[in-house]
Formats: sequence, structure tokens, C-alpha cells
Amino acid sequence: MNAFQEPEHISMLRNTLRQFIDKEMPREKVNQWDKDDYFPRDVFDKLCALGVTSLTVSEEYGGSGKDMMATIATIEELATRSLGIASGYIFCACYAGLNISEAASDDQKKQLLPKVAEGKMLFSYGISEPDVGADVASVRTKAIIEGEEVVINGTKRWCSGPNVTDFIYTIVRSGPEEDRYRNLSLILIPPKSKGVTIEPQLTLGQKGVGGTCDVTFEDVRVPIENIVGGHDGWNNGWSKIVSTGLDVEKIEVSALALGIARAAVEDAWQYSQERIQFGKPICYNQSVRHKLSEVKTKLEACRLMTYQGAWLADQDVIATVEMSMSKLFVTETALEIVLSCQQILGAYGYVKDFDMERYVRDMLAMPMIGGSSSIQKNNIANRLNLPK
Repeated sequence: MNAFQEPEHISMLRNTLRQFIDKEMPREKVNQWDKDDYFPRDVFDKLCALGVTSLTVSEEYGGSGKDMMATIATIEELATRSLGIASGYIFCACYAGLNISEAASDDQKKQLLPKVAEGKMLFSYGISEPDVGADVASVRTKAIIEGEEVVINGTKRWCSGPNVTDFIYTIVRSGPEEDRYRNLSLILIPPKSKGVTIEPQLTLGQKGVGGTCDVTFEDVRVPIENIVGGHDGWNNGWSKIVSTGLDVEKIEVSALALGIARAAVEDAWQYSQERIQFGKPICYNQSVRHKLSEVKTKLEACRLMTYQGAWLADQDVIATVEMSMSKLFVTETALEIVLSCQQILGAYGYVKDFDMERYVRDMLAMPMIGGSSSIQKNNIANRLNLPK
């Protein structure tokens, strides 16, 4: 019996997604996508046909209405099988859908949100830079207005998916350096624009998400209409970038970690009943039983932390502390879960014939992306007014 009972529509959504995963995302296909570092756009398009990308778009723009509980459940379910497909969903429903809904002008919403609802508008984030991580207000990528165009120069780092997305949601310095926080703007930059150079980074995991890349802008020109929020958005990017969009990103990452950890637990649970040692399944061994009990318990705690954050997001309240707590606890605990499950599989948890080694590779990044664990600890202490 769970203390937290899901609404019926989310249970139905999970059943639909599990049927889709079994049919369109079998393990052998997913392993090949991982091996080839390939994003299967055809499978993603079939997923979007289910209507799941409409979960962050209001009915006014062709969506089903904002439902963060359902959005997070979708991320979790997809992540149990493919981080690539789950990330593509985030690029559309969350990076595009949530940010446009919150920060864009009315004209931009009318133009872009119907495409999000159909699964035809994906964003990458252009936030971090080679010398700028958590201190977003110190970005060095610059933008100026020339006539009816914005000209951008600079470099972004850890930009996920620019080879498969439609726009890079880019924070730039648009005013004097000394006007900190009042000199930032958000620009929508098409990755195929003239002057954009994308350099993929070789990573241990996170394959099939369109690549984690360095992106360089050299005299890149985009229409002035690409300023997020329209003319009023110029030099007003700080309030948009620190709004609930980045807070919600924390539970998006929590949902990814929860999905991967759940898959690892399910695989280890099944393996323990099939692996025979000394004439009986290893689940009869007390140390294995205890380890499985521990990961099941930790997984339930991760689930509750993740969906508390989703519930708060649906209430449209400021919940920065709770979101940081979720990101910190779930990603760190989910990593412990996956490593414990790998131990249960023994040597088989280390070879590519089993999915466990992919779970480990993908999970190692979770405490880092979307704001590292150290950043979340600082957020929590600072927001709770701990003296410093």
C-alpha cells in the first residue's frame, strides 16, 4: 500500500507508455541506439502521437493543460528503458513547453506552443560556458542588436541535443558587464544558423540524446523576434532564467534518475530469482535479500521525493528548496541503488550483454546535470537562511 496514490489518469498513462515501450523500444533496439549514440526520431515521433508532449501546454494553444504529475510520470517511464527518448521528451515538453509558456511573448506562444503540443518543437539549453557554470549571471556570450537582427558571439558548454533540437534557448549578456543581473537576455538560436559550430563531447554515458556539445557562435544573426519575451525581454533575461522553469528542471532530472534506478531494481530482483548458486537462487542468500530490501526502500523514498516536487509544481508555488532537496536526494540515492544492483549481478553487471552497465554509465551523470549536488546543497542552505 502506497501512502501516495496516483490519480487514475496517471495510472492509465503509465499503462499506455509501458505498452509503447514494449512494442517500440525493445531492449535490443535501445542497446543499439546506445552503441551508435543515435537518437531514433521515428520512434520519438510515434511517442508524440500519443499526445504526451501536450501535457505542458494549455488548452488555448492546443495542449491538454499543464499536468506536471503526468509529465514527470512520462519521464520516469521512458527512462526505465531509454535515456535518449526520455531526454528528447524533456527537450520538447519541458525545455520548450514550460519555458515558452512562462517566459515568451504572446506572439511567440501562438507560434511555438502548438508545435510543442504536437511534438514538433524541441529546445536545447545554452546556459553553461567553458568558464561559467553555476554563476549564470557571469556569462560571457554577448549579443547586440543591429537593425532588425540580434548578433551573437560566444561559446556554450554542456549543451545537450543541439543536433536534434530546433532552437538553443541561450542566455547572453546583452548590456554592460557592470549591470549584473540587468544585462541578460534569452535568445532562440537555430542550431543550423550560419556561424554556429557544434562540437560533440565524448561521454561515458547519456548516449542517444543528440550529444552533449560545445556550441560556438561567431557573428550569428537571428531575427529580433527571437528575443524571448519580445522587445520587453531585452536585458530582462535574469528574471526568466531563474523562474520556475529551472526549478522544475531539478525534478525532471529526479524523474530520469528514478526511472533508471527502477529499471535496475527490477532487473536485479528478477536476476536474483534466476541465478542459481550452490543449488538454489541467490535470492535465498541473506546478504542478497538484505541488499534488495535496501534498494527497494530507497527507491520508494526517491519516488515520494520526486512526486512531492511534481505536486508542488502543479500548485504553481515557489518551491526552490523542495526542488533542490529532491534533486540532491534522488540523484545521489538513485546512484547508490544502481551500484548496489550492479553488485547483485556480479560480473554480469559489468558486461554489455546486460543493461546494468548502461544504467551505471547513465546514472553517474545524474548528480551533476541540472545543477550539481554541491549547488543544490548551497541552494538549500541559502534559501533556509543559514548564516554564512
